[in-house]
Amino acid sequence: MGLQHGIIGVMMHRIRALILDMDGVLWRENTPIGDLSAIFERIRAQGWKFAFATNNGSRTPEQYLEKLAGLGVRAERWQVATSALCVAEMLKKRFPNGGPVFAIGEEGVKQALREQGFDLLSLEDAEQAIAVVMGIDRSISFEKMREATLLVRRGVPFFATNPDKTFPTPRGEIPGAGAWISVVTTATGVEPIYAGKPYPFLIEMALERLGAPKHETLVVGDRLETDIAAGQQAGCPTALVLSGVAKREQAEAWSPPPTWIVDDLESLVTALAQRGQIVGERA
Repeated sequence: MGLQHGIIGVMMHRIRALILDMDGVLWRENTPIGDLSAIFERIRAQGWKFAFATNNGSRTPEQYLEKLAGLGVRAERWQVATSALCVAEMLKKRFPNGGPVFAIGEEGVKQALREQGFDLLSLEDAEQAIAVVMGIDRSISFEKMREATLLVRRGVPFFATNPDKTFPTPRGEIPGAGAWISVVTTATGVEPIYAGKPYPFLIEMALERLGAPKHETLVVGDRLETDIAAGQQAGCPTALVLSGVAKREQAEAWSPPPTWIVDDLESLVTALAQRGQIVGERA
């Protein structure tokens, strides 16, 4: 099936920019969803600005640019907003002078924290932490979880990249950052301060970088509870692609519904171009 409308009434704002999720929208793990080179050539031909806003903070912006380039997509560093960059900015506002942090995460989180002036602590020195930061970590261990739990129970501020419980792969969904974070939350009774979607901070970061008004910027994602919820909180029109996690029946039951429900990014770009980029225009 192709494009479906999920909005009541007519919004006459033209789409001039796109904020795109990555996992489930552009690819599943390392498998591209569609001909990304051709899709982005069409996006550029329409004159749309675009940025990426991903809850997956495991990679650095440079690593994402390398992956995009390998799939035929040209982009610049400023176009990549990750939950890791966002959580590091949030931490900098809380601790403007930096300091020692105990971080569970991969290179994306570690680099973002270092760039904001924070020192990363080893397991042995974890007790010196002024904050705990958690993201997805494919080298997770009991020892890391133990230290995070002890620090949070002691009252050390707890920050996290995102609450995604699963992560899409070609074989199916596997545990995401939220699954591991929930262990510490269960052990402490403390919910972290989240930087990523469904909270609007990551979308607002991308909007600022694009310099685009929110009502003319379409937020595209594959998860209702994070991507679509964040776009709606930020005041943007939204498009749900069915190439990732969410199913059509779930999208149709979501309230308020996404502005668009589409099979994939290619379907969305084609439909918007054909319909004159008007959101909510009736067929």
